[in-house]
Amino acid sequence: QVQLVESGGGLVQPGGSLRLSCAASGVNFSDYYAGWFRQVPGKEREFVAGVSWSGVTTRYADSVKGRFTISRDNTKDTVYLQMNSLKFEDMAVYYCAADTSGSAVRAGAAASWGRGTQVTVSS
Repeated sequence: QVQLVESGGGLVQPGGSLRLSCAASGVNFSDYYAGWFRQVPGKEREFVAGVSWSGVTTRYADSVKGRFTISRDNTKDTVYLQMNSLKFEDMAVYYCAADTSGSAVRAGAAASWGRGTQVTVSS
């Protein structure tokens, strides 16, 4: 399994931006599809964005389309989530996930997960 460590969370005002990073180790990361999920207390974890092994193909939840951008740098074994125009409803713990199966990641069934990073949106 791949080890994943998220960073970049924090406090931001509505309309602001943050960039999350997810550093992978232990495997050839270019063999893994990667994604970002988020969860708020009392709710299920939800898919936010996914990126293919090469980084060419991306997918987004409707709620973040046009505001969030997922990317990856396989030379650094890192996946990013650029979040712009943040809203109160974006506040959550954000998790990175990876699996050799893209469908597994998008379904929330990835084999590897990070511990999460908190994003707080507050004025």
